[in-house]
Amino acid sequence: MRSFICKSEEETEALGEQLGRVAAAGEVYALEGDLGAGKTAFTRGFARGLGFGGRVTSPTFAIVGEYLGGRLDLFHFDLYRLGSSDELFDIGWEEYLGRGGVCVVEWAQRCADAFDGDTVWVRFEKLSDDERKITLECDR
Repeated sequence: MRSFICKSEEETEALGEQLGRVAAAGEVYALEGDLGAGKTAFTRGFARGLGFGGRVTSPTFAIVGEYLGGRLDLFHFDLYRLGSSDELFDIGWEEYLGRGGVCVVEWAQRCADAFDGDTVWVRFEKLSDDERKITLECDR
């Protein structure tokens, strides 16, 4: 387990970018935290670290956004509107896992039983309006 303190949205994006640069095919990053905690900012940086230069937004209504053309493809999920992991599997979760890209999943705690022991959990805690504590944890 490793924790970081980010004092701005830019620092949160920079942390995501660092992780995106070293991400490997097939990895899953499960993001957990309250509304406005920095999950989408982290994912924007992560996409940049993978070499994606386009706009990254939260796919709240689409459930999943695909960002293709970087070093690895990024599949960005937002599970806020899902009620169970069954719904995640219904939209093709297993197929995305098998496509050789990286999955970054916002609101992952809503379907926690869909993730295995290789998942990197990224927990966001708001310390103040600008400051976040971001903790990375993996059972590998």
